[in-house]
Amino acid sequence: MAALRVLLSCVRGPLRPPVRCPAWRPFASGANFEYIIAEKRGKNNTVGLIQLNRPKALNALCDGLIDELNQALKTFEEDPAVGAIVLTGGDKAFAAGADIKEMQNLSFQDCYSSKFLKHWDHLTQMKKPVIAAVNGYAFGGGCELAMMCDIIYAGEKAQFAQPEILIGTIPGAGGTQRLTRAVGKSLAMEMVLTGDRISAQDAKQAGMGWGCPQEPPGNPGASCHRAGKVLHVISPFITLGLCFSAFEMTLTEGSKLEKKLFYSTFATVSKQCSTGESSKFQSHKLLGISF
Repeated sequence: MAALRVLLSCVRGPLRPPVRCPAWRPFASGANFEYIIAEKRGKNNTVGLIQLNRPKALNALCDGLIDELNQALKTFEEDPAVGAIVLTGGDKAFAAGADIKEMQNLSFQDCYSSKFLKHWDHLTQMKKPVIAAVNGYAFGGGCELAMMCDIIYAGEKAQFAQPEILIGTIPGAGGTQRLTRAVGKSLAMEMVLTGDRISAQDAKQAGMGWGCPQEPPGNPGASCHRAGKVLHVISPFITLGLCFSAFEMTLTEGSKLEKKLFYSTFATVSKQCSTGESSKFQSHKLLGISF
């Protein structure tokens, strides 16, 4: 489990690998993970890029891949130079679903006692913005993984689906809950009950994805550029928490919290004016604010 691994605080230092691996693997640009590629991108290397890398299996989400993903996410979150993270896949698939080979022999007791898929939730606990750059298939667990991210940029060939019903099961990593919130009850029920897929344009119109970056599949350059823009234009950590709170609070409660945190951004304005940086808000540097 990724939560039990010891990580070094410095992103350029070595990380301890999964127990099953005999040797240490350095985490740096082009680090030699087995199932993912992790590196820094963007202006001044402020964007952490994680690319799912099981092309022969269409990036099926095996246990080892999720462990490595969590490891990279935690490292980027602890790196003060990284302000946003982009998660992407390949030209054919963002991720075609959970690895069925790992699931097919599991019993109810196996799933219940091991809390199967629980370690997938680490992505939802990130305090830095995570952007899914989706090209190709985002099916089942892949669709759920994309929806755990804060923003979805869907390439022109992206397709989304929750086809679990076709193999006699249901979404198990928040699919029914996030999909219903994203596209509404009617379309969500149609997708979950039929297993039908929707295109990038349909996803955008339904409110699930945003934009279709014109970039080669599997090369998330435009998404990294946009991630860097998010970092420098807004106060990402505060905004991120407020958007999440909108699902949990009433409009009145959420508006009160928004005003308080809006006021807090001005704690840095006077300092910026005195240093000639009044054109930019840097409220994400405020300490002591958690969500």
